Amino acid sequence: MRSASLLFSVCLTVNLLIFQAAAQSTKKPKASARESQKKKRKTPPPFKWVNEPKGELPKGVFHETFRSPSMESDVGYCVYLPPNYFAGERRTQRYPVVYYLHGGRPGSELKSVKLAKYIHEAQSSGAIDHTIYVFVNGGKVSHYNMPQLGSWGEWVFVKELIPHVDATYRTIARREGRGIEGFSQGGRGTARIMFKFPELFVSAAPGGGGHASEKRISESGGWENENLKFIEGANTWDRAREYAKRREPKLNILAYVGSKGFNFHNNLEWTAFLKSLGVEHRLLIVPGVDHSGTRIYEKQGLEIMKFHQAHFSR
Repeated sequence: MRSASLLFSVCLTVNLLIFQAAAQSTKKPKASARESQKKKRKTPPPFKWVNEPKGELPKGVFHETFRSPSMESDVGYCVYLPPNYFAGERRTQRYPVVYYLHGGRPGSELKSVKLAKYIHEAQSSGAIDHTIYVFVNGGKVSHYNMPQLGSWGEWVFVKELIPHVDATYRTIARREGRGIEGFSQGGRGTARIMFKFPELFVSAAPGGGGHASEKRISESGGWENENLKFIEGANTWDRAREYAKRREPKLNILAYVGSKGFNFHNNLEWTAFLKSLGVEHRLLIVPGVDHSGTRIYEKQGLEIMKFHQAHFSR
């Protein structure tokens, strides 16, 4: 009896240990739980058309506002003025302008101003000609017109900000002195806007855009997802088709993307689509760089800046 009792006790202990091990194996390790928490997206701050800088802006950058006639509200933007803009002997000189569209949603004119560091270095060293850069606030859903939200990101930029800048600063206020560029969400905005308004820009550099999402919008009648619908035809695929029908005026296009970025393959697909339409463009692949406009500028920003310079008329 004692042997049987001992055997039963041993078996019970072994089974209990097996059960505990199995139960523990179904639980997520604490480290994984913490990691999953980090991956949760932070709730973005409430959207504002004017975002006051909290610290010092990069050298040469000024935060300004203008009054939007369509929305009857102030809209913020940041402007980089060249090193010689205020020089006495240059008071009559006019400058080309590059409009930079930030990534992410919602919009803020402060999101991409750190790139001005590289722009200032290039202009101060003489690597590129002196040029004004304007950093745009893209609206509630960056760089889209969203009438259901009362946000006209595309309209405010094209119809109101550009005329304001031309009236306020010494710009070359015509197509030959105007470029457009952006990264990620701003790359999507750049691509859509350049194809709809080619008469406004001589150079366009859409970077790292999510063209897979744009393709889904094209194929679903405007739906990016079950909660977000855009105006039909307002995407980087349908607008490319429309532009390809006329191809005038000719756009000088540089698409760029990091080889390690999560939008790398869909940028290859989209630029192959442009080629199939006969839309001339150049593709710049930045090796070893992930989805980061800053790291792309660190590595090959000068090449992107020189692309715009090559097409400006002085």
